[in-house]
Parts: sequence; structure tokens; C-alpha cells
Amino acid sequence: MITIEPTRSPDHHTVDSAAARASLAAFLLRARKAVGLAGQVDVLLTSDAAVRRLNRAFRRKDKPTDVLSFPAPPEIAAQHAGDLAISLETAARQAGQFGHSLALEVRILLLHGLLHLAGEDHETDHGEMAAREAELRHRFRLPATLIQRATALPAAATRRGRP
Repeated sequence: MITIEPTRSPDHHTVDSAAARASLAAFLLRARKAVGLAGQVDVLLTSDAAVRRLNRAFRRKDKPTDVLSFPAPPEIAAQHAGDLAISLETAARQAGQFGHSLALEVRILLLHGLLHLAGEDHETDHGEMAAREAELRHRFRLPATLIQRATALPAAATRRGRP
């Protein structure tokens, strides 16, 4: 299930129409199956403020982020794999930065979050999540993965003379 809370995102309407919501739900189903998650996934599309509160409460990080993943306990994972929270405000900024639509950015974030629900962790593995995300990104015709963007941005900024 995808829940959309009102935000101040200027491009919010692109994911709030019935057609956009249906398209995201269909993508979520395909991506969930491709990642190998049996259980359902609930997704909250919300504001930076709401994601910041969740990040502070569950990860002790007092800042907004683009996507948070909350895996379900193993006992119920076959029925409910977990929950994702995505900041539409951050997603809109990232979409503008990378030159694509908010709807496409939300798909990138969904895929990334689903991989975390499946137990992947790019912060502790040796590139396995990055490789899997790149494979699935190609399969779903999505632009660069979050992991690729995170490593490419500092180098690109340095080349342009920014710290």
C-alpha cells in the first residue's frame, strides 16, 4: 500500500494522481518480486519533517534523508516484508539535480529501500548491494543508483572546483 501525505513539494502532483499512484504501485509490486521479498511492503510518501522525525527516532540521526527502510521481524516477513518512508521534498530536489521526474526518483528510492528490506546494506557489504541495485536499475530502465550517485557526486563536485 502506498500512502501519500501532503507536502510542500512543487512537483507533488506528479505522484498524487490516481494514474501515478497506480503506476507506482505496479512498479512496487514488480520491484518487490525482483528483489525477492515475499511479504507486502507499505510505503509512506511524506515530508522532510516527517522523515526527519522517523530518522531521529529510529536511527538517532537528526536530519531528513531520502528513504528509510524498516524491515519486519523474520517471524512475519513472509506476510509483511516491512515499511518504507520516502521524503517527497528530498526526492523532488534530487530529481531536479539529476534532471528527471519526481516519479522516476521515487522509483529509484523504492528500489533502494526494497534492497534494504531484503537485508542488503551498502554501508557494511563489499559492493554486493551496489551490484544488485545496478542490475535491477538496468532491468527497470532506471538511471544511476543511489549508491553510484553518492560516490560520483563528491568527485564531480571536486572536478568543478567545489570541496
